[in-house]
Parts: sequence; structure tokens; C-alpha cells
Amino acid sequence: MINELLKTQSSWEYLKTASKPLVLYGTGNGADLVLDEFSRLGIKINMVVASEGFVRKRAFRGFEVKSISDAEAELGDFIIVLGFASSVPEVMESVKKLAEKHEVIMPVVPVFGKTLFNRDYLEANLTKLQLTRELLFDEESKRIFDNMVCFQFTGKLQHLFDSESTREEALTQILALSDKEDMLDLGAYRGDTIEELINLTGGYNSVLALEPDKKSFEKLCSYLADKENTEALPYAVWNGHKELVFSGGGGRQSTLSHTGKYTVKAVTVDSVAKDKKITYVKMDVEGVEKEALEGMQELIKAQKPKVSIACYHRTEDLSTLIPLINRINPEYKIHLRHHPYFPFWDTNLYCI
Repeated sequence: MINELLKTQSSWEYLKTASKPLVLYGTGNGADLVLDEFSRLGIKINMVVASEGFVRKRAFRGFEVKSISDAEAELGDFIIVLGFASSVPEVMESVKKLAEKHEVIMPVVPVFGKTLFNRDYLEANLTKLQLTRELLFDEESKRIFDNMVCFQFTGKLQHLFDSESTREEALTQILALSDKEDMLDLGAYRGDTIEELINLTGGYNSVLALEPDKKSFEKLCSYLADKENTEALPYAVWNGHKELVFSGGGGRQSTLSHTGKYTVKAVTVDSVAKDKKITYVKMDVEGVEKEALEGMQELIKAQKPKVSIACYHRTEDLSTLIPLINRINPEYKIHLRHHPYFPFWDTNLYCI
């Protein structure tokens, strides 16, 4: 499937030559990034729309924000350019219904970094992607890999919808988590994935949680206050030890940044997990997964813990993280799964 992609148009190429009006659906950061690239490519949109509950008397990038029904009344048939992310079932279902009436394309912009999955990127990385695909353990992972690559290139949502499975399924059927896990939670946020483990298995043996965002760390500590055998550290993870600038804001996308609000202590996983037993690692560290892996090579080689790692923050993640994990420990069976979300957020590697 990947071999044939270069014979098709990328989402950007298709939208540049489209004969129908283009309606941008969304007014957030993703929509901003899409319009920035449209401006560079000379792609013109006809209207900006938002969901009915978000249509107020306001403007976005020089366009009055209207509703889908307004677009239908004024433009008739058109292409919807999806410019926002969601995992809310009702929102996802509404987009699926819209796709039954109008063509929907979602040009993919990365959560972090500036690399776009366009023709130039695919041509430069085709061989690397093909080799990476073969490192995946099962045929389902390879099928999902194909779909994630196709979605990033074409922007067609069906590739996502055809790949969905639940996170619970991955944690129970692939990782086979139990109430005996010694968990290392990297990017622990407010304790939600610790709670996930407890709800799924009934408990744990121990928990070591790292969360650099100040507000989230306070809530994490509050959550862990009545739980035994837990430790929380206010650190970021990296491939070395240093002070790094952090754009904290209490949200899930607080991250390392050149223009952040404060500095945080960054450490290697190998240093904080030294002499600790770790059986399960969850890693969702907002775009620095590569650096975090580079700093936990000793742990992976020595203990071979079960690993859940996000691989969607950067365009390069799919072709970078899988080979890196394989180099650190070739014994790992690497699975790829995508959970309901658009664009392809909540796409994770599960290693055993």
C-alpha cells in the first residue's frame, strides 16, 4: 500500500487543485497551522465554520465564523477541511455523518515540530518507512501502520476509522497488565493512567510517576496522597541531565519549549529508576519520546518492562521510535494500535 502512495495526490495537492469550494471546519491551533500552510501553497478557502454551539459573532483569520448549515445554504456542495482534533464519541459520530453528505479531508499538521507528511517527506523517507513496517510484530500492526501512513499523506479519515480499537484491549490483550505491576508513569499528568491501571486490574505493586507541569504535579500529588507505595517527581525526561524551558499550563500539552514559562529539571529515566524494579512503563511525554527512550536504554535492556508509548506527536515518530526501540532491545515484540481519535492522536506502540 505504501508503495502506491506516490502515485496518488497528497491532501495538500488535492486541495490545491480541487474544483469545489473549501470550507475550513475549526478555529483552534490546528486550523491556524492548516491556514498557514494554505497561505504558503496558495490555497484559498471560501468559509470558516464551527459546530453549532461554537458559532458566535466572531471572526477567525479574517473570516466570519459560520455554521455548516450556513455553508450548505450559501455554497451548496463543498469540501470540508477538518482543522480540529477530537476523541469525543458524539463529535466523531457527527463528523462521520458529515462525511456521508460532503467530502471531508483532514490535512495533517504535527502536534510538535514543523515537518509535514507531504510528498517531499514521503519521497525522502519511503525506504525508511518500508523497513520500519517490517519491525512490527503482527499483521494487524502492519495494517494499522499502512493506514496511519496513508492517512497522514491523503487526509482521508476512513484510514483512521478502519484502524480503531480500544486502549483497554491493548492493555489487557497485548500487555496483559496485572495488579502486580511496578509502574513507571512518564508524563503522569494528574494520575489518570495510574487510575486506569487500578480500574483495569484492581491495583498495583508500586508506582513511580514523573510530571513536570507544576499545576498537574500538584493534582498528581493530591491524587496519590492516600495511595501506598507511590512516589511522584516533578521532572521532565530527556537523554541527559539539564535544565530545560517548559511551557506549562496545567494541560496535557504542556511541553518543553524555547519560549516557555519556567525551567524544569530534566533527567534520564535510567537515573531515577536505578535500583528500582519496573515492570510497566507508560510514556506520553509530548514530543520528546525519542529523547526519553535514549535515556532509558539501561532499564529496557536489563528489565525489559512492558511499554506503552505515544508515537503521534511528531511526523517523524513512526519511522524513528520503532527502529530505536528495536535497536535498544531486539527481543521486544512491537505492536501498533490506534484508538478512536482524529487526526491520528492516541496512536501508541505496545511492547512486550
